[in-house]
Amino acid sequence: MDEVFSISLKIFGEPFGRQEVPMSSIERYKGKLPDLLLHYWSEHGWCGYGEGIFWMVNPQEYEGVTASWIQDTELENQDTYHLIARSAFGELYFWGEETGASFKITSIVSRCTTFISSLPKDQMDKRFQNFLLSAEVEYNDFDDLFQPAKKKLGTLSHDEMYGFVPAIILGGSDALDNLEKVSSVEHLVFLSQLSDLETYDF
Repeated sequence: MDEVFSISLKIFGEPFGRQEVPMSSIERYKGKLPDLLLHYWSEHGWCGYGEGIFWMVNPQEYEGVTASWIQDTELENQDTYHLIARSAFGELYFWGEETGASFKITSIVSRCTTFISSLPKDQMDKRFQNFLLSAEVEYNDFDDLFQPAKKKLGTLSHDEMYGFVPAIILGGSDALDNLEKVSSVEHLVFLSQLSDLETYDF
């Protein structure tokens, strides 16, 4: 196990809920995603970390989610993007074939954060390591609700997330009582249809 992955495990916690990654998926994303990420897939599968607060996912399963969020935005023609990871609450992490870990979406409020790497394109593995090292539990634990939600609703499966019902962007409350276990793909597509994606203003 390499040092960066070990550090990531210390940040998020041990993997669980492993899905084996078929060789066809490795081949599908060769040259599109970092070799190091594909190696992690081969070694550790697609799985959750930290009891499900953070997930490495199959980008192919989330192609519809990716399309629904970036279509008709300025991002659409900037690169070809793949959703590689998500949080229990729908923080979405995208990898651009040319730009690397260049943006993420906070789906519950329809906001986007963009990043620019100083590393050249031929250092995609290093960019991916930087992505892992920059990930923090606090950025993925909406209002510190993960543990209360897990206690109330149970542990997530690989295709589930905690979603607010009704959605916050529709005026729903962000209280624990409004959280439900929902299908991650269906809920994320639903959220993408509620409001235009906007960039965070810091």
